Amino acid sequence: MSDVQVKGIDEVEPYSGPGARDGIKFRAVGRALGISAWGMNAIEMAPGTSTYPEHDHAEDGQEEVFFVARGSAILRTDEGERVVRSGELVRVGPGEKRKWIGGDSGVTLLAIGGTPGKAYEPR
Repeated sequence: MSDVQVKGIDEVEPYSGPGARDGIKFRAVGRALGISAWGMNAIEMAPGTSTYPEHDHAEDGQEEVFFVARGSAILRTDEGERVVRSGELVRVGPGEKRKWIGGDSGVTLLAIGGTPGKAYEPR
């Protein structure tokens, strides 16, 4: 039996429960693919969307890597704002506050996270 999963991002239903944000489609693509070693989500933001919550992971120690799969976004951190474009990767450490704002044509981010030195625990 093959151990291969293939899914398009649009095949994964976006989250719609408490805390869902206008202009953002948050898709648990890692769970949909059966990934159990790390967390992975796709975040689609409409143009100009600023409802992504500013936050850090100082409490749980999680570091995140974001891959800009489509479009562009503004990443706001304590250092200021920077534009991140399609094809670029960004690592954000646990203690760094971060906020994403959708660019002129929107953005699709692939977010991968884990806590160094700890086994991943799916939610």
